[in-house]
Amino acid sequence: MAPPAAYIISRGADPVFALFIGLGAAATRINREEKEKGRTTQQTIEAAKRRVGLLSKAS
Repeated sequence: MAPPAAYIISRGADPVFALFIGLGAAATRINREEKEKGRTTQQTIEAAKRRVGLLSKAS
């Protein structure tokens, strides 16, 4: 008989936890790379919003 599956939190919460960890790691890496290019965190956030279309376009 196979041993029971090992979960960090629970069967349902582990994928959500992994998603948050992955997104946090990606955001940290992107922010670090943008700072090396001389951009502020606010400039990086605004550029990301423009890229995904979250900012309204001025007429």
